[in-house]
Amino acid sequence: MPSAVPPPDWVIARRRVIGDRIRAARLHANLTQERLAELAEMDRQTINRIEQGHQSPIVDNLIRIADALDVPLADLVR
Repeated sequence: MPSAVPPPDWVIARRRVIGDRIRAARLHANLTQERLAELAEMDRQTINRIEQGHQSPIVDNLIRIADALDVPLADLVR
């Protein structure tokens, strides 16, 4: 089985921007990572990895996060 090809640098950079937007929205809502994770029905470690840009969030998780933050999904990914 072939190994996965790592994403190009520009994809990683965009992933970090999305994580920064999630973090900013979370802090604006005065939420901890733990509380956001509870509201989004996710675990805190996943929230942390997404905010740090270490994990690519799946669309379902982005929808959960946007809903928990009460922000449009587009605000997180544009």
